[in-house]
Amino acid sequence: MTDTLIAPPAPSTVAPALPVTEPMGWKRRLIRVAALALVVGGLAAAAALLPLRDIGDAILALGHGAPVAIAVVGGLLLSVLVPRTAITLACGALLGAATGAATALAAAVIAATATYYAGRWAGRGALNARAGGRLARLDGWLNRRGLAAVLLVRFLPLAPFGLIGYAYGTTSVCRKRYLLGTTLASIPSAVSYAVIGAAVANPGGLNPLSLAPALIGFTLTTTIVWRWKRSARREAALATAAA
Repeated sequence: MTDTLIAPPAPSTVAPALPVTEPMGWKRRLIRVAALALVVGGLAAAAALLPLRDIGDAILALGHGAPVAIAVVGGLLLSVLVPRTAITLACGALLGAATGAATALAAAVIAATATYYAGRWAGRGALNARAGGRLARLDGWLNRRGLAAVLLVRFLPLAPFGLIGYAYGTTSVCRKRYLLGTTLASIPSAVSYAVIGAAVANPGGLNPLSLAPALIGFTLTTTIVWRWKRSARREAALATAAA
């Protein structure tokens, strides 16, 4: 994967005219963030009180429509910060390894999309609100690194899955790179934990191959971190030489 694939292309000398939009005031942004927090908190409280086991049995009764329903419910639970590991294990236990992995991945994509757009609605431009500050520099770093930054953040267990989606919505990162990176980074863990969940539901089904996706994810994470450090050292050396 080359740098041109994982980072945004350099801006052209002649930029197209963009519509001028009025920046969101801090009061309006605060109201939106508070509203989003109330909605997420309320749904999280409801999820904690709902009889999820009974709901799971009712969804399984849907037959062929069960994976779709589980993906939607799983995406909603991820959006209210339920741990993704638990959701993926449940998908494997309820649907089996293959279908469970595909369903868990679909739930991750649904949650990633929902949280990104919710974060964009509530706090778009928040990182750049103070030009030249640390948050603005962080936003610039995420945007310059493109797909590699999304992969790195998603592979590393820095925060709950849904919370990262809300945070990315406040950045200037392209939604296509965000969704592609999130999908790619979610595949190894979706397969691994779905296989483990299926093995728990069906004792004796666990085998060493179930660990392969996790090992692949670790290898990819290590490679991305190494490439990032190498690129950072190269940029620092160029900046020192130019000074």
